[in-house]
Amino acid sequence: MNKLTALILFFLGSSYGFAQQADDIIGKYHLPNKLDVEIFKVDGKYFGKIIALNGFENGQTNDLNNPDKEKQNDLLLGKVIIKGLVFDPEEKQWRNGSMYGPEKGMVFNLKVTDIRETEIEVVGSKFIIWRTLTWQKI
Repeated sequence: MNKLTALILFFLGSSYGFAQQADDIIGKYHLPNKLDVEIFKVDGKYFGKIIALNGFENGQTNDLNNPDKEKQNDLLLGKVIIKGLVFDPEEKQWRNGSMYGPEKGMVFNLKVTDIRETEIEVVGSKFIIWRTLTWQKI
């Protein structure tokens, strides 16, 4: 094998190592609203549940803003708030998910666009409004 072929194989192999894989999203994250979530996989889709409140909304522990009055006494800790994310191997993104925001009692569309060493980038949208946020890895 000549040096040029070895160099090409090295770069192809190393660039493959940086490509995002489906399960790279699994882990624990600190959100800007002070919640900590753990993302896990069930039947090929990714979900996230609240694992710590960290003084969320001045000590709120129940789902007070839930539009379903019967769920307003539900505890936030352990609540699944991220549902149905699916990895798109061509785009290297997690799409078609939803996220419940307990601070407003609303459900948003969710996708994860990038995973880095210490953080992930997410995009939440509702109707024509969207917002990009960074979640810190724990």
